[in-house]
Amino acid sequence: MDDVSKALLQSVLNSQKEVGVIFCEGVPIVTNSAFHKFFNVASLEQYLSDFGPFVNNFVPHPSYFNQSKIDKGESWFEAIMKLDEQDRIVSMMNAKYEPHAFLVTLDTSVENYQIASFEDITQSLIKRIMIQNNVTIDEESGAYSKNYFTHIMHSFDDAAAFNEKIIGVSFFDILSNDGIEIALEEEILKAFVQHFKNSIRQDDMLVRWNKSSFLLVYLIDDETKARQVEQKLQTMASKTIVEGFKCRFSHRVQKEKESIVKLIKKLED
Repeated sequence: MDDVSKALLQSVLNSQKEVGVIFCEGVPIVTNSAFHKFFNVASLEQYLSDFGPFVNNFVPHPSYFNQSKIDKGESWFEAIMKLDEQDRIVSMMNAKYEPHAFLVTLDTSVENYQIASFEDITQSLIKRIMIQNNVTIDEESGAYSKNYFTHIMHSFDDAAAFNEKIIGVSFFDILSNDGIEIALEEEILKAFVQHFKNSIRQDDMLVRWNKSSFLLVYLIDDETKARQVEQKLQTMASKTIVEGFKCRFSHRVQKEKESIVKLIKKLED
């Protein structure tokens, strides 16, 4: 492969958010920026110098694909491809020794070469586990439960750093028109939640924070986009959703990589 082709290939890989690797007979020969960031290496050469066989990165946990699930004489590529697509999940540690779950996509169409993409699904996998245990949704309102959110909230810190975004949080307090916070009937809660859900993205998290307030958490590109989102949410909160009730809105975005815990605390204060 000539230098121009290599540069073009590297550029394509670097444009992907997923951890990307091209293997030749099981050995990494091209890695992308997301790969270097996850393993905290400056280059492929450093990775090859500091790490052993790639399969050793897979955490030996029974819930994930790992070396113990490979038959004798079989490569990890062959073994993982025998699984259903949704079960091709591995866990790997980043440079801070924090475990992440990845959905693996493989292309083995070129003999002796394997193109692998590792999509970080840590947050959605936790969500799936919690759903299986029926603890994700607050039954009265239809929003995510606070218990579920506190289990996965730190994944927002990781997602923001990994995707080079910032975290935005908003509180919506539902009050009577005279400004009093009261216990709300299920129908009123669900009406507010549906109104919010109609205006937010699928990956945004709307959480019932207490009896009459909701927390919205989301990732945004920068402070300019944050101001646009704030204006949209302010407009959404100002509308009359249920007669006799109004919504008080407050908003804050992440500053200097502050954690989501500090971000929420400052907004509450």
